[in-house]
Amino acid sequence: MKQARPLTITNAQLVTPEGVTSGALRCADGLIAAVGADVAAEAGDEVVDARGKLLAPGIIDLGVFAVDKPAFHFGGITRAALMPDQSPPLDLPSRVGFIAKSGKPDLWVHPLAAATRGLEGRELAEIALMQDAGARGIATGRRWIADSGVMLRLLQYAAMLDLVVVTHAEDGGLTGEAAATAGEIATRLGLPAAPAEAEALAIARDIALAELAGARLHIRQVTTARGFDLVREAKARGLPVTCGITPAHFMLSDLATADFRTFTRISPPLRGEADRQAARAAIGDGTVDVIASGHDPRGPEDKRLPFADAAPGMAGAETLLAMVLGLVRDEVIDTTRAFDCLARNSARLLGVPAGALTAGLEADLALIDPDAPWIIDRRKMEATADNTPFDRQGAQGRVLGLWKGGVSLSA
Repeated sequence: MKQARPLTITNAQLVTPEGVTSGALRCADGLIAAVGADVAAEAGDEVVDARGKLLAPGIIDLGVFAVDKPAFHFGGITRAALMPDQSPPLDLPSRVGFIAKSGKPDLWVHPLAAATRGLEGRELAEIALMQDAGARGIATGRRWIADSGVMLRLLQYAAMLDLVVVTHAEDGGLTGEAAATAGEIATRLGLPAAPAEAEALAIARDIALAELAGARLHIRQVTTARGFDLVREAKARGLPVTCGITPAHFMLSDLATADFRTFTRISPPLRGEADRQAARAAIGDGTVDVIASGHDPRGPEDKRLPFADAAPGMAGAETLLAMVLGLVRDEVIDTTRAFDCLARNSARLLGVPAGALTAGLEADLALIDPDAPWIIDRRKMEATADNTPFDRQGAQGRVLGLWKGGVSLSA
């Protein structure tokens, strides 16, 4: 699917790395050709009038667990980094190569290679061969690698290949089969719980090993005040450490689990209100680099169970944009920073030529009405499952048009 003729989008509020400005964007041959106030359509161009709405880079969702095109397109996602927790796991070059081609041409899927064979945390997988097959990073999957020797070798290997290591930060020895964060709510509900310190212990160890190996480390989800402090300290020392978060952890606290609704059963589990506020502060001060959906659709067979037995996960692709725009309305961040977290920083971590409205990058574009009101309704979701913790919640921000390489995906 190649761009048949140049496209110019006029009368837009352009979300550029330098800020939001009025102007137009022109793209040709799948790339952004020009962007700015003085850009105009040329003869033969297809012209779209943005009518003053936001024109932003397509979202790059770092760390999804399923490829769900209708949900991704609804949410403005044009690229997704797929976690290796598939069936079978992405621990062989052939599997990575298949996944790397699976979404084209209207969605690019960037596989994250399994760090260890079978994601068992013991023996390193064929990482260099998987990189050649299309892997854009290495991930430990849903679990933390407990063996520090294995983790150090992984980080050293990744440093040689200049691949980012995406890690899950919970000490499995402490979390076990816990379904909640230890505290008043978990005690009242009688849920198996683990201390929030399990996250800080895992982060501290992984940062220490990454510093030793000289590797790039991305902690996929940081959800506690102490975890954010550890990331801040690492950044202050100049270490290439980044972190992400999903909307559930800055929108909800463990109070949301009080009715045992399994759509709030996620991993890491929801934290206390103090940690939720710390998450919002970390987004605001730049500690958080990536806001991702953590898209993990789970059907009734996984969710219609007692809370402690239900599988963790939420369908997040369709609500990601609206939740982040909520941070803009709350003045936690501005619009430019919002799309740094949604696209630009993910592109840098994965090494893909997209994620910003900059000439020469791929023309992955989203036209957005940031004020459009809607009600999140799980019965009407595009995702393959409806396990959203935001059901019946009011939201603002809808995608009006989406382009992949300059080709419209809205039709």
